[in-house]
Amino acid sequence: MPHTSSALVSLSDLHLTLKSQAGSVDILKGIDLEINAGDTVSVVGPSGAGKSSMMMLMAGLEAATSGRVTIDGKDLGAMDEDALARFRRDGIGIVFQDFHLIPTMTALENVAVSLEFARKPDALARARARLESVGLGHRLDHFPGQLSGGEQQRVALARAFAAEPKLLLADEPTGNLDSATGDIIIDLLFSLQKDHGTTLVLITHDPRLAKRCNRTVVLKDGLLSEQHSPTEKSENVSPASGTGPRVASANAKGHA
Repeated sequence: MPHTSSALVSLSDLHLTLKSQAGSVDILKGIDLEINAGDTVSVVGPSGAGKSSMMMLMAGLEAATSGRVTIDGKDLGAMDEDALARFRRDGIGIVFQDFHLIPTMTALENVAVSLEFARKPDALARARARLESVGLGHRLDHFPGQLSGGEQQRVALARAFAAEPKLLLADEPTGNLDSATGDIIIDLLFSLQKDHGTTLVLITHDPRLAKRCNRTVVLKDGLLSEQHSPTEKSENVSPASGTGPRVASANAKGHA
């Protein structure tokens, strides 16, 4: 798939094969995907389909077996570990299902440390403002173990958006939360995404959450396809020529 100038994320013929005791396992089998700046894209599919693996490749936390990952015009495969770490620091926010907060740091410190790594001035003041924006101004000095699951995920959201990344990757951000708390977190996630114009890739098993994104792609058996609403299907939208049904093209109708 040719890389278009408006695409912030471009995955081209992406393959991932992992070794196991039973032999090699093909996780991704030739993924093509383009996501424009400011888009919100949900990734759905059965457990074990490779959704989290695809996210790890986008973040530069896993190396592809073959193919290319281009984020904001940069080929991640051409970067060494130090360059990838700097790239993630400056341009990518990640929200995990399990929060991944540092247990020995307060909420304020968990957010400030990412800003300090990014060499942002006034890290503590910025962290405080970000936590206040997610409704945790009264919990600044609490440690993760003193916070509820929903509060911990709010801290994780504040941290992810703190450096104002162009791309936010969210892997089942409500997976460890009850339904009501999960709804609050998702409302907050989309509010922050809208405020900052951040490109969002959301991995979820919840069709209700997937529908909140302006695109949904389905990963199954290592291949990717675009999921259209009945209205979009009636417009006879077809994948980009030459790429087959596994392509999720950023240029489909109904996509801004």
